[in-house]
Amino acid sequence: MNIHEYQAKGLLKEYGVPVPRGSVAYTPKEAEDIAKELGGPVWVVKSQIHAGGRGAGRFKQADGTVDTQGKGGVRVVKSVDAVKENAAAMLDKVLVTKQTGPDGKQVGRLYIEEGCDIARELYLSMLVDRASGRVTVVASTEGGMEIEEVAETTPERITTIAIDPAVGMSGFYARRVAFALKLEGKQVGAAVKFLTGLYKAFTELDAALIEINPLVVTGAGAVIALDAKMAFDDNALFRHRAIEELRDETEEDASELEAAKHELNYVKLDGNIGCMVNGAGLAMATMDIIKLYGGQPANFLDVGGGATKERVTAAFKLILSDPNVEGILVNIFGGIMRCDVIAEGVVAAAREVSLHVPLVVRLEGTNVDLGKKILAESGLPITSADNLADAAEKIVKAVKEAA
Repeated sequence: MNIHEYQAKGLLKEYGVPVPRGSVAYTPKEAEDIAKELGGPVWVVKSQIHAGGRGAGRFKQADGTVDTQGKGGVRVVKSVDAVKENAAAMLDKVLVTKQTGPDGKQVGRLYIEEGCDIARELYLSMLVDRASGRVTVVASTEGGMEIEEVAETTPERITTIAIDPAVGMSGFYARRVAFALKLEGKQVGAAVKFLTGLYKAFTELDAALIEINPLVVTGAGAVIALDAKMAFDDNALFRHRAIEELRDETEEDASELEAAKHELNYVKLDGNIGCMVNGAGLAMATMDIIKLYGGQPANFLDVGGGATKERVTAAFKLILSDPNVEGILVNIFGGIMRCDVIAEGVVAAAREVSLHVPLVVRLEGTNVDLGKKILAESGLPITSADNLADAAEKIVKAVKEAA
């Protein structure tokens, strides 16, 4: 689960991580009031969306085109009136960045923050390294840039340090990071305190990622998180109800939210062949074989091992809610999941939504004969397949013929 910058900074502040003063605004008037409260002489007006590259992003115009000559989603201003004016120009507008794609994201809230005397910009993040099984710090002197770009052009400027969980963020580890960032004097002590708080927040809140870009050194030598991105392990949210309440569903894909309500693992993709499978590994194999036969999967969808008829029906309707879907492949290996339950769900959903695209079903396992019988007697235009390769070939061919 992702949260907004202002929410991340609020959490980090509780752990002693220095952040600039600021507050969230939902209207131009609120932005003006916050600016007056912060004082001047410089303020920053920041769009709050779940995407990076906001400063370089551009807003859509009334005709739907992107104003490439306009201002970005992060603006430095020097008067209270300018704060209000820019807030009005940004709120409820669609911001397009490298990470949002061409559709962009609507800006529903702004973060009004005090200006900062920036001497240096650095990069710092913490994440879980699956290879080592440890929380790992990634640091670079190239702050303000996308870390992927730094890794490609100047990889020697990135330092990666895995933290021993038995030790935690000791002074030894923190100083290693500080020296890698070429900090000196009292900056090192400030960085040690910063990193200690950051690591505590990461571990206690079950974070999956904390990214500070840029991490800045001020003219006075302070070390401050000028930006902050936090993501959390969804499986641990039951331990953190307060964090779960920070969720902004307007920033999430509507179909994925609907899938979560039915305990479905769903990810929308760019293809035109919908997939419904039980088991993540089998779902990946199904998408691979669709591509092997010349098709493009429209989604990853795992109904799980203990799906009910209602959940299968919801999954089928979810697939068909995607206007790009021109065919569906159902691939079920019934172990815990019974083939007759899948068949009943498919038939119920197909009737409810008035199936209008080719449907190929491959069933194998528990109650497979009963499942096939239910499909055959449904009276619906459902094509059965003998195996996965046969299913992929049939659905790809059916979609091409229907085009």
